[in-house]
Amino acid sequence: MIFLIVIVFAIAGFAVSNRLKSKFKKYSQISLEANLSGADIAKLMLADNNIHDVQVVCVEGQLTDHYNPANKTVNLSPDVYYGRNAAAAAVASHECGHAVQHATSYAWLNLRSTLVPIQNSASKILNIVLIASLFGGFALGLPVPFIGYIVVGSYSVITLFTIVTLPVEFDASNRALAWVKNRNIVTPSEYEMSKDALKWAAMTYVVAALASITTLAYYIMVFFGNRD
Repeated sequence: MIFLIVIVFAIAGFAVSNRLKSKFKKYSQISLEANLSGADIAKLMLADNNIHDVQVVCVEGQLTDHYNPANKTVNLSPDVYYGRNAAAAAVASHECGHAVQHATSYAWLNLRSTLVPIQNSASKILNIVLIASLFGGFALGLPVPFIGYIVVGSYSVITLFTIVTLPVEFDASNRALAWVKNRNIVTPSEYEMSKDALKWAAMTYVVAALASITTLAYYIMVFFGNRD
């Protein structure tokens, strides 16, 4: 059953990822009338929000764009950093949306940041238990119910993290789209392209959350489903 869940959501994730790449490739070929690069847009959005302690830097890779709250950097891939198109505008402003969240102490972002080390620890514990169970059953020598509590507890943290990520990502996109529209960074047609690109980017997080919820439900059923 667990392998079926993994396969189903792996296929769904692959399909969404391919759709996302296709959208970004399509919208990357359409130049902005404003002729601003992703880096220009990011710096302008930060300035408009009175954020002066965040740097905009270029990082290697494709779709590797992210905001790092630890060192306060908006990291843009080369295609976005130098790109002068609707896709670059969407990604650059979205990542700056996270910077605005950080600067304004957005509650969901604060919660996600708090969960990061807990989620990392839960993932490590879960991996140890699952790997140990593959070698000689429950090789840790712990009773099955206790193993169940560890697995379900750890995966509950992981699932909570994926759920909390959703409002963070959707809010960053909403902030980005509102800003590029009100600031006249994009034309109406370019706005629709940016909106569509961010929609498919958000879908990757939705699939991840659904996969995590389904897997958690499976583990609960396996360990505790036959109890009164």
